[in-house]
Amino acid sequence: MAFGARIFKTGMAVTLALYLSALLQFSSPVGAAIAAIFAMQPSIYRSWKYFLEQIETSTMGAILALLGGMLLSNEPIAIGLICILVIMISMKMNRADTIGLTLVTVISVMEASGQWQFAMTRFLLTLTGIVSAFLINIIVLPPKPRKQYIQQIENVFASLSLLLRTAVSHEMKESVFRDEKNGLESAIKSLADKYSLFEEEQKQLRRAKYSHTRQMVVYKNLLFSLQKGFDVLEAVDRHYFQAERSEATDQLFDRHLEQLIKYHEHILLKFEDKLKPNSADTVLLGDDNDSFLEAAIRGYNAEKSGQLRLSVVAAAVYDYGYQLERLDKVAEQMNRLLTEDKDTHNVPEKI
Repeated sequence: MAFGARIFKTGMAVTLALYLSALLQFSSPVGAAIAAIFAMQPSIYRSWKYFLEQIETSTMGAILALLGGMLLSNEPIAIGLICILVIMISMKMNRADTIGLTLVTVISVMEASGQWQFAMTRFLLTLTGIVSAFLINIIVLPPKPRKQYIQQIENVFASLSLLLRTAVSHEMKESVFRDEKNGLESAIKSLADKYSLFEEEQKQLRRAKYSHTRQMVVYKNLLFSLQKGFDVLEAVDRHYFQAERSEATDQLFDRHLEQLIKYHEHILLKFEDKLKPNSADTVLLGDDNDSFLEAAIRGYNAEKSGQLRLSVVAAAVYDYGYQLERLDKVAEQMNRLLTEDKDTHNVPEKI
């Protein structure tokens, strides 16, 4: 059973919304609790953005519902027509994320057949829930995209490393391999979502300093390298075992994948500043990667079935190696800049 910070904070936001509703003597505090659930967002910036957008659309929805209740009564068909109108306007305003809670407000207001006192109470209930969620998100375990991102990078690489090492050798049970691969795919998508959150917050909440811009380049390349590694798994799963292969071919692919995994691990250690200067493994992979692709091309045999499928896998492996070279260059540049910053007694925040 999953339990995380967002689940815990959602529960706290609902609790706070109910207590505030009781304190303000609202007759039906359920609306505030519903608003708090909708308003809990994965980042502080999104919480603030949702707060502003929801106030905007809820105000619009409450006014339309009030007018609809006065002019059309509270018949089901009238409520449906007003909901359609509110959805269309919200979409036109690019406020799709706020539609759910806005419709709850509309339906509640129209139930009262245009009574403005009830409409105001409903609006204040919504506001109470949104404010509760916003306060909890800031005060209790505030989101830390950088720390979460780097931690997830390490976890995803550990899964990727295991799967790549056993992909060609076919040592892992097929059912286990597919489950692990599906889990890895979900983890990479989650990582991409975190990167989007971090990038969004970086751009919107403060000016982009040069050091922050460098970090974004690092984060993007770290993510892209994992995605390229997953592309290799996909290629192997779809094409490799459907091709007729020799033992030498298996050894060629297996050996090069092992080399790429070690290289990837080595680069991550560079980012963590855990390696000695001028380590022997810092030589770029370019020549070996080119040699692998050339060997795979030379091994092509048109008389064997599925040889073109091996070419697809070889291209994916080569692309993964090429991305690792780029990541290594970024790591070298970052280490050099960090050294220069230390020499000038201006150490930036860690990657």
